[in-house]
Amino acid sequence: MLASTKGIVLHFIKYGESSVIATIYTEKFGRQAYIINAARSKNAKNNKARFLQPLFILDLVVYQKPSRDIQRVKEIKFAVPFNSIPFEISKSTQAIFIAEILYKTLREEESYPKLFAFLENAIHYFDLMGDGTNNFHLFFLIRLTEYIGIHPNTEFMELYKFFDLKKGVFTPAEPSHTMLVNKELTPVFKKLLQLKLNELSTFKITRQHREALLQKLIDYYQLHFETPGSLKSLPVLKEVFK
Repeated sequence: MLASTKGIVLHFIKYGESSVIATIYTEKFGRQAYIINAARSKNAKNNKARFLQPLFILDLVVYQKPSRDIQRVKEIKFAVPFNSIPFEISKSTQAIFIAEILYKTLREEESYPKLFAFLENAIHYFDLMGDGTNNFHLFFLIRLTEYIGIHPNTEFMELYKFFDLKKGVFTPAEPSHTMLVNKELTPVFKKLLQLKLNELSTFKITRQHREALLQKLIDYYQLHFETPGSLKSLPVLKEVFK
């Protein structure tokens, strides 16, 4: 079946002399693997690898067969070219990190329109953002939990001073284990939970709080999701934001 769909690039690997296999989260078919022939052409005009950078949003025409593990791409082009993500180191590093998170968490091979709309809108907004971009990855990790079924329970959020990462709830007393957000970091965590996309420029935190909150969010994902594991992009992200 020949079909048209939008897709968000998550990952690709080289295949053969000039082809690649790209993992793309599509609007119509969910997560899919596509072989793209002659993607690494020496001719710049024909080099399709330029379309396959992390979080690039594409318009695709694909050969889609449910019985195949790897589909084929007939046509590929930018849905909307980016203005800043590929050219600003803080944004491109976050894009690599977010793409890796999505690659490790999004497994369903079926359409999920609300999730795709969230991803597309958030990525577009990130590309256009001026102020507040250094905290986008934190906002993204929190919002993504709503779509993958692990959103923190915010009941009693205003009353309690600790967050139990294992149980996913706010608690009045410090949990007996170490997987928690302490009372110093909890106010920042609460602000992040309530933050809207258009309020990112007003979300001001210290570098120390950013690093601590990022680690707590990664711990939370690893506790409640089977696949994240180690993140190759994390050391680079930390280095950029030192």
